[in-house]
Amino acid sequence: MVKALGFVDYGGPENQEFLDRPVLEPGPGQLGITVRAAGVNPVDWKIRTGRLGKNRTLPAVLGQEAAGVVERVGPGVEGFTPGDEVFGLAAAGGYAEQTLLLAAMSALRPLGAGFDQVAALPVAAATGDDGVRDVGLGSGRTLLILGIAGGVGSAAAQIARSRGLRVIGTASDTNREYVESLGAVQVRYGDGVAERIRAAAPDGAHGILDLVGGDDLRAAAETLADRAKLVSTVDPDTVAELGGRYITRSTTSETLAALAALVAAGELDPHITGRYPLNRAAEALALVESGHARGKLVLDIG
Repeated sequence: MVKALGFVDYGGPENQEFLDRPVLEPGPGQLGITVRAAGVNPVDWKIRTGRLGKNRTLPAVLGQEAAGVVERVGPGVEGFTPGDEVFGLAAAGGYAEQTLLLAAMSALRPLGAGFDQVAALPVAAATGDDGVRDVGLGSGRTLLILGIAGGVGSAAAQIARSRGLRVIGTASDTNREYVESLGAVQVRYGDGVAERIRAAAPDGAHGILDLVGGDDLRAAAETLADRAKLVSTVDPDTVAELGGRYITRSTTSETLAALAALVAAGELDPHITGRYPLNRAAEALALVESGHARGKLVLDIG
């Protein structure tokens, strides 16, 4: 039996508890791994609340991304063997000592990148990469990222700058120095954000990557001339209403390998701001759920 943090019913954190579950055997297209690190993301608590649907078999283990060592390879899987050090999207929860990965959305860990660093890539960095690609701006243009200080925003800012874009982003004033460390210009969110965006980008932002939704998305959209360059990762209804579109996800093994190569080369920093053992996973998730987490939080498990 292995330890895992999961939830026994949909709702708040009171429904979370540690579970004992058997070692899982990989099915077709899956890898069975001993987990060394796992990423903590807002989608984890959103799944627990049921706001993304209630179609999971309960109890369910939390976490969408993990890194570790391959112990078993499922039928039909090519390119991976036992002993490989890998990372990818979890098919059975990442907050666990052992889990399954989707082989088609997994990649080998390169030399020069730690388990913690690559565990932070499949959700946040891959979403940031997809978002920047989806907005589709050319070099020299200005990208506005709403909610830049979180894990997705931090990765998106670096990826955008590596492609020659100027980046501005909304964040609290307490995160100003952090945003500037990403090579971006910080704009305080909240009432009056549209005016502050115009002040930070007198020629206007040429595209918006939205990571927050709601009123800030509505206000920021007023500053964008071409709504075809408006992409949201969190609010499909509002972005459609405003003339933009919801993000198109395209995560593959090749995408993840390319992101990991950037990390190994020192060109992409996952900005891990907190590391927690598995027995403190609930604490890490609570910080992410509060909306006050900066950068990326990971679990060090093995």
